[in-house]
Amino acid sequence: MASSARNHHYFLIVLLAMILSSSSGQEPESTILLKFKSSLENATSSLGNWDSKVQLCKGNFSNWKGLICYNGKFTGLQLESMGLSGTLDIDTLSQLTSLRTISVMNNNFEGPFPDVKKIGGLRGVYLSNNRFSGELPDDAFAGMKSIRRIFLANNRFTGKIPTSLLGIPKLVELQLQDNQFDGSIPAFTQQVFQLNVANNRLEGPIPAQLSSQSLSSFAGNVNLCGKPMPACPASREEQGNASKNKKGIPIVAIILAVIGGLLLAAIIIALFLLRRQRKRPSQYEKSSVKNLNKSEPKKRPLREDKYGRSEKGKLYFVRRDREKFDLEDLLRAPAEVLGSGSFGSTYKADLNIGKPIAVRRFRQMSNMGKEDFHVHMRRLGKLSHPNILPLVAFYYTREEKLLVTDFAENGSLASQLYGKRGPKQPSLDWPSRLKIIKGIARGLAYLYKELPTLTLPHGHLKSSNVVLDHSFEPLLADYALVPVINKDHAKQFMVAYKSPEYMQNERLTRKTDVWSLGILILELLTGRFPANYLKQGKGANADLAAWVNSVVREEWTGEVFDKDMNTKTKHNSEGEMLKLLKIGMCCCEMDVGRRWDLREALEKIEELKERDTEYSSNYASEGEINYSSSKAISDEDFSFTNKG
Repeated sequence: MASSARNHHYFLIVLLAMILSSSSGQEPESTILLKFKSSLENATSSLGNWDSKVQLCKGNFSNWKGLICYNGKFTGLQLESMGLSGTLDIDTLSQLTSLRTISVMNNNFEGPFPDVKKIGGLRGVYLSNNRFSGELPDDAFAGMKSIRRIFLANNRFTGKIPTSLLGIPKLVELQLQDNQFDGSIPAFTQQVFQLNVANNRLEGPIPAQLSSQSLSSFAGNVNLCGKPMPACPASREEQGNASKNKKGIPIVAIILAVIGGLLLAAIIIALFLLRRQRKRPSQYEKSSVKNLNKSEPKKRPLREDKYGRSEKGKLYFVRRDREKFDLEDLLRAPAEVLGSGSFGSTYKADLNIGKPIAVRRFRQMSNMGKEDFHVHMRRLGKLSHPNILPLVAFYYTREEKLLVTDFAENGSLASQLYGKRGPKQPSLDWPSRLKIIKGIARGLAYLYKELPTLTLPHGHLKSSNVVLDHSFEPLLADYALVPVINKDHAKQFMVAYKSPEYMQNERLTRKTDVWSLGILILELLTGRFPANYLKQGKGANADLAAWVNSVVREEWTGEVFDKDMNTKTKHNSEGEMLKLLKIGMCCCEMDVGRRWDLREALEKIEELKERDTEYSSNYASEGEINYSSSKAISDEDFSFTNKG
């Protein structure tokens, strides 16, 4: 007995020693990450600052590109839009016990689905916009109890949707759209859950618990049926029962049933009309803001819930640094129409809160349910950057949404470029345009950083969606609205859907917003409005970029630059203007593979100056510039693809 106890004690000591030996032999995270990097292709330049001698994290910031850090600890990989390919070495990554997120979206990875369940603590897997293919094993997500978001959109996956997804209790978002999945949709039971399976080959009835999802989440599956899609056809047995019932029911009973139904409908209509008569009708529904009652708003104390919602007016405030008001104050305020676009109208309202506000009225926002809409708007309300127009509050009903923002004193960039100016109102000169494009690029880079899960952090970048404050600092507006805009409407009007990659392949990438930036740069330099924005659907062409390209190919002339730019600064700034023109063309390159990414574009834009001190040596053979005949740029400088 004593011998047995001693043996047992000895066994525990040996086991403990093995555990301690194993833990002490754990490779450093930097070594594991460098081993993982070696399995990737095209990673030398993209991950060039990965160095074992450099600490991974400092606070919430990463010293290694593509790493996510929190409180000084490495927690995730965010290797998006880097042109990476090769193999995701999951076995190596599984050694990183702190790894919670993997994102390789918008790259060129191929092959079967990576065996991510080997990394048990993952909370997010983002593989969208690659070329992964083949069937997903049914147990692909078995045991992944912590995972919350899975993005597999826009790949080439086939086969059935894995039923192991049903066993993930914390799953809140699953994006499987734009693949080739077939079969039926599993009966998901997660309570807070957003699903997108659009544009696959799924069939059969949509599970009842998913009937509240948006219609666009199921579009493109011609054989799906049931709410929110059209009703499923009745089975032969149901049709037989219906026929049998019709034959067996007396005519008198049918007549009585019809009369009863009509009476019930009349009662419901009467109650509805009575209730409607008691309510004060919305002035937004009665007339435009020009006809609003212009009496002074009454001051009243407001009570709010934890989301900043005014109980009376049902405005939801997403910022704590703004004075609160309710919807009735907003409706009574003196107001004017600022403009009307494809999504709705914008108004300026003067409330007694120190400064006016802008109200954007949307009618094409039913792509999300109420709770998801609120979550998305609160996410946007947290954004804060000198070149982002801050969202202050929003209003939600099924039929109508209002977004309340700060008011920009100098209107939109489009109005400055094309609007009627007074005789003493100067046009935008080169220094002003350079300042504006730098601010736009910085704001867009901020959206890329803060909204890493969105393929289109902006989605609708154009001159009318850039507003200018009192100092002509640009503010990006109407950003990150792709998730909430009706998909059919978005495809007709949003700028991202005019891009070459969508016209050719119906594909959007993280470089699509860069294309929009490129077109905007050309618009600023040339003063020409991109007419393709006015065309609806896929028939639009990037004619502004094609026009610029044809000019530099044939013969360089001064006609490219906007004549309204100050000619006094043109002669000593054209070198910098030419550099920006090249940046714009590299950004709107039709071949996505050759198109610059945002990081490279931002770096080049930041290098630009108002005056070119080295112009004569770098851009011309003589000191004076001949606008009519200067061939300042070679074909090599502008290797621009006309056709995809």
